[in-house]
Amino acid sequence: MGTKPEDRTIEALNQAALTIASELDSEKVLKQIVDTARDLVGARYAALGVPGRDGRLSRFIYSGMTKAEADKMSHLPRGLGLLGAIITEKKPFRVKDIKNDPRSVGFPQHHPQMKSFLGVPIIGVGESLGNLYLTEKIGADEFSERDQHLVELLASHAAIAIQNANLYEQVERLAILEERTRIGMDLHDGVIQSIYAVGLTLESVRFTLPPESEEAMMLLDTAVAGLNDAIRDIRNFILDLRPRRFRGDLNQGLGQLVREFQANTMIPVQLTISAEVDDLSTSLARAIFLTTQEGLANIARHARASQVMLQLMRSETAVSLTISDDGRGFDMYDETRQVGHGLANMQARAESLGGRFRLKSAPGQGTTITLRIVP
Repeated sequence: MGTKPEDRTIEALNQAALTIASELDSEKVLKQIVDTARDLVGARYAALGVPGRDGRLSRFIYSGMTKAEADKMSHLPRGLGLLGAIITEKKPFRVKDIKNDPRSVGFPQHHPQMKSFLGVPIIGVGESLGNLYLTEKIGADEFSERDQHLVELLASHAAIAIQNANLYEQVERLAILEERTRIGMDLHDGVIQSIYAVGLTLESVRFTLPPESEEAMMLLDTAVAGLNDAIRDIRNFILDLRPRRFRGDLNQGLGQLVREFQANTMIPVQLTISAEVDDLSTSLARAIFLTTQEGLANIARHARASQVMLQLMRSETAVSLTISDDGRGFDMYDETRQVGHGLANMQARAESLGGRFRLKSAPGQGTTITLRIVP
């Protein structure tokens, strides 16, 4: 006696759920979900969109298109039209012909033509994790109620898998932070103290040399200067290894960052906070703190500056953070120059809050970064 099509479908769904749940890499989880959804209901195209804080899609994982086809588009979908409707309404719906739906606002240039549509939100415990979009039902004019039911079941499994992957990555990040903190303490309490002791020994040797031993004294001075440079480099390394966690008080947090930066680099910082910042939202205050932390770490590692200016201004319409140094700067238009994660993180953090991040630099003219956000 043969297996019924319904049984085969349920078995496929169960296998898909087990496969998704066994993966702990969030990127792979999202890709497996979108591929599974497309296969499950026979769609030509599928995508999974993850909305950012501004309601637009911050991530868009697609299936059914080649990378070459995707690259032809002027941009990936941003969460407008039907895609935006699912983000705001947080409920599934089916559309027979996209162009006839009043919520449709068209496609990006060179986007493949699509007609039938099925959208299903992925809802976890107390949060929206993303949305599944399926288009072009193969062998039919539109997606069925059964298709919608299957994708909703998949979405419920997907929500658990996504949250599991996110939790796993958070645990990994915490473990890395703890290990980095331990290494930083070992460097500070062990290696630096040993180098410092060697430097003191060399200084003592210097006083035992006769006055005419000028060459030996110059060599000792060079060695001591090299040891001091090594201590400074290790302290800068520790500054990057042991990032401070934001504890809610922005005034206190910025002051602590500045004091640690000055202690480790011997570079003076002019800190100006123009207005009360106690009533800023936690997300905004945290963005300011983390941007300051990464900005100062970049200066310590790369700038060779002699002075830093840090200014937090607040007007009736916006909050702006400016960090400037008088260091060596760099050519912003040099395509061969590697941009580190710090600058990319700052820009992504500003955009996630609907703000702007600006970078200004030139060789020999220092560097200025500006974060501007409307609360």
